[in-house]
Amino acid sequence: MTVPRNVLWFEVLLYLSLTLDALSVAFRERTPTAQITESMIMAETLIAAALILLLVYFVQLAARQRKSWPRWFLAAALMLSAITLVHVIGLRGLEFSSAVEVVSCALTAAGLFFSFTGDARDWFNA
Repeated sequence: MTVPRNVLWFEVLLYLSLTLDALSVAFRERTPTAQITESMIMAETLIAAALILLLVYFVQLAARQRKSWPRWFLAAALMLSAITLVHVIGLRGLEFSSAVEVVSCALTAAGLFFSFTGDARDWFNA
């Protein structure tokens, strides 16, 4: 079965976004301080990695197994991410890491747009 064009765009854009997220986690500052211990940094990194893998699985469920509910979960995750991003930018201003997150959110939003429009509607309704 051939994957529709909009579903393919959804998949590609979401995987690009998750790749940016993974790179962001990989290059995050990991120097322990008085407030943040080494074990807290390790736990934060492992949780971020697990969440990225879960989101990759959801993209695969939606794009390849035609499940509709993962798209809604990804849309909710995007909303929470955008709210958090606006808060962080309001507190610290636009930094390199937050600029990368803005690009990641934009890629996710574009991918989700493709998943709800055009030939993707028939893919998920079948």
